[in-house]
Amino acid sequence: HVQLVESGGVSVPPGGSMTLSCTPSGYTTRTNCMGWFRQTPGKEREGVAGIYTSGSATIYADSVKGRFTISQDVAKSTVYLQMNSLKPEDTAMYYCGASRVLMTPTQALTISSLFRFWGQGTQVTVSS
Repeated sequence: HVQLVESGGVSVPPGGSMTLSCTPSGYTTRTNCMGWFRQTPGKEREGVAGIYTSGSATIYADSVKGRFTISQDVAKSTVYLQMNSLKPEDTAMYYCGASRVLMTPTQALTISSLFRFWGQGTQVTVSS
């Protein structure tokens, strides 16, 4: 079983930056992919970025390409989401997910049900 804890969500003005962290605990050895998703009230959970734990290949949603960067610290088993040039539409609860399922990059962003383990989320607010 894998437990995930997200942190780093704060309130910033448009154009601001922040870094989210996701720290897993438990049996993480077989994790294949880690992903960041976001959700606003009344909407589906949306894939933002994903990273394969072996090889560190990454994928991003079009809405965040060039602004967000996902990375991992293998020694700390921690995944980060660096977010720059934040916009009001980035406001959401951000969740970290972990999966042991083999999936394509597109599946990693579009099929949240492939991620079995989730954190409680961290709130990101972009507002002037």
